[in-house]
Amino acid sequence: MAVPVPELCTERLLLRAFTSDDFEPFARIVSDPEVVRYLDDGAPISREECWRGMALFIGHWQLRGYGWWAVEDRRTGDFLGRIGLYNPEGWPGIEIGWLLRRQAWGTGLATEGATAALSFAFDVVRADHVISLIDPRNTRSIRVAEKLGETYEHHLQHNKRERVVYGTHAPAIDAVRLPRVG
Repeated sequence: MAVPVPELCTERLLLRAFTSDDFEPFARIVSDPEVVRYLDDGAPISREECWRGMALFIGHWQLRGYGWWAVEDRRTGDFLGRIGLYNPEGWPGIEIGWLLRRQAWGTGLATEGATAALSFAFDVVRADHVISLIDPRNTRSIRVAEKLGETYEHHLQHNKRERVVYGTHAPAIDAVRLPRVG
């Protein structure tokens, strides 16, 4: 049985499940060398890799009960990118991440959407700790992580690339925490 992907609404954004209609705009976003500069090997992502990536996003929800959301502008309906939680086998922890088209940079949308995703991680997934793996040259993403309340934890080599790990722990609550999802 398919795991339903919950929708999250913020003031300006709708975080929702990926659909086949998202392929073309997402392929345009990840083909922009500046957008993907600090991801993986820093090279633009081909259409084929984009398709496989979207399939991975959908499958991650099925296997973990959480994952990446497609990000839509609530006013215009425009596709803006992806925000969400990622934790494939062998990953150093539940990661919160964001990737938005260049026109959305500097508008606070990454922080707005990631704040909603972080609340989901703590309130629904019941994660105790969430991280962001960031290329140390990516000062924009480091600022977003800090705005989320994440702090520098350490450096690591991941997939043959240097990364800084920023992280935050779940807020302390008086009630007994429910079991984790995934």
